[in-house]
Amino acid sequence: MAGQVTERPARASAPEYQGALGSLSVNASLPEVLARGVQELRAAEEAGDLREAARCGLAVAEACRRLGRIEEADRAWKASYRAARAAGHEGAMAWALWSGGTLARQRGALRLAYRLLGLAAEAGERGGDIVVRGYSLAGLAETGRIQGDYEAVGRLHEQLLAEARRRGEARHTVWALEGIAQMHRNTGSYDKALALFEEAAETALRAEDRRGWAWALRGIADVVSVRDGDVERALSLLSRAEEACREIRLAGALAYNHKMRGNVLYRAGRYEQARELYAQALEEFRGMEEPRGTALSRLGLVKADARLGRDAAHTAAELTALRTTLDRIGLRHARDMVDKAAAELGVGPLPDHDGDGAGEAGRVLPAVGEEALQKVDVEGLR
Repeated sequence: MAGQVTERPARASAPEYQGALGSLSVNASLPEVLARGVQELRAAEEAGDLREAARCGLAVAEACRRLGRIEEADRAWKASYRAARAAGHEGAMAWALWSGGTLARQRGALRLAYRLLGLAAEAGERGGDIVVRGYSLAGLAETGRIQGDYEAVGRLHEQLLAEARRRGEARHTVWALEGIAQMHRNTGSYDKALALFEEAAETALRAEDRRGWAWALRGIADVVSVRDGDVERALSLLSRAEEACREIRLAGALAYNHKMRGNVLYRAGRYEQARELYAQALEEFRGMEEPRGTALSRLGLVKADARLGRDAAHTAAELTALRTTLDRIGLRHARDMVDKAAAELGVGPLPDHDGDGAGEAGRVLPAVGEEALQKVDVEGLR
């Protein structure tokens, strides 16, 4: 079951660092990865080694993405794919597509994310690379989860967790535990969520996965704040997670850490401090062109401003515009948060508006997402 700790996992690895970069740790600082990746990429290109160029380009793309250098990441994954295609290597093509799909999700282009991740899973299967296939299926599951369609992806998360445990893949075990925990937290099952986040933190710590550990601590902090009102413990956990984020230079994780610190302070009624953190996170998310984080930070900022005396008409207008943005991205859970905020602040219900239907109670996933998830076969990872 999801809440049970199994045997000690192997040390976490970073399979996206390949070829000349294969010795890099999952905890390597991203500027180091980027510098090494660029150096080795140039050497591979000069040598005419297309497969090695694809591998090194993948590391460059991922380092740029995680550092928030979005345009560079976009160019790098596409160049990696072109090199892999020219080399005729399906596995390398799959990894490039996975990177592109992950970037698309980060940028809020969810339909493109489903398409690229689905293609990555298919290429991984054709190339016999079960690791990239597993990463691609996980990417599809995560894309559905952040849209708020837990019914569509809940079982897939559980299947991927079981498979990660069977294969001893610590990093994916941590990812799956955190995803399942987040769904429980968002549906009000705080005890289950806390147990899973704590297991994820323990698993990541044993596997020396600083990235996964930082995300798990953020989840624990969220739950102890909302369930127990334990502000000081939550802030302490976030400070420990922030240290890990800064060590590896995880720009996105650091921005989400700051937003969560704002949430903790807001719940404690410390609205001025919360507003400062939301504004900081908003600037960070905008700098890396991350629309989901941008929207969530804007929501926190609107709520804090309202508590600090902003007039109701302005608050309602801001929330209405924010709901439109979330509809356009297709984030149902986040859209529901806006409606709850309107009720909480006494400015709801918000006026209806014409959107693309993405946030309505009916269909959540785009057709390409439904199609990609229907093709998922976790047994293919065996």
